[in-house]
Amino acid sequence: MMDASNFIQAAAIYAIPIIFAITFHEAAHGYVAKHFGDMTAYMQGRVSLNPFHHIDPIGTIVIPLVSLALGGFLFGWAKPVPINFGALRNPKKDMLWVAIAGPGSNLIMALFWAFMLKIATMMPGSYFASPLTVMANMGVQINIVLMMLNLLPIPPLDGGRVMVSLLPARRAYQLAKIEPYGIIILVVLLFSGILGGIIGPLINITRGLILQLFGL
Repeated sequence: MMDASNFIQAAAIYAIPIIFAITFHEAAHGYVAKHFGDMTAYMQGRVSLNPFHHIDPIGTIVIPLVSLALGGFLFGWAKPVPINFGALRNPKKDMLWVAIAGPGSNLIMALFWAFMLKIATMMPGSYFASPLTVMANMGVQINIVLMMLNLLPIPPLDGGRVMVSLLPARRAYQLAKIEPYGIIILVVLLFSGILGGIIGPLINITRGLILQLFGL
């Protein structure tokens, strides 16, 4: 647990990378779905970079704040962008691009925050250097975590959608049937410690490569 003043300071610094990591992820899904013919998200105003169009009061605000206050793993989600895969011009093929858009946006943002971290290291002693360093580190970390988590091949996660798109029809149908139980599977993996064992090393390797790319 952290005291009130430290909590308020940390929440203010962490808010920007966390909110934008989650909302850019969802907006990317909607934009690519629109590109391939599904206008559902567009008609509901969800093809937008405005965070207020994507914020879920519990998943985007309460859960991250509680996990931050408890000093645990930062976790959260936004309102899922509605996708009608049947409205895509080539549903099975286009599903891959719609799904991969979310993790792809997180990779781009991780690179952006690594660049901002590089800038922070170039102005030591500046008033903005310390908070920018904390914010940029969080930006890199949260985006890599979201990317790796969503790439797990479990429907309805993005990795599950990618696998459904790539697998032959029969096996894709079998995998798709797991979707109603996907979140339960994810929670079991999380609390059993298996999830950390799977994506933890991938997160560390990816973070190391991105920081190395910017000479950090």
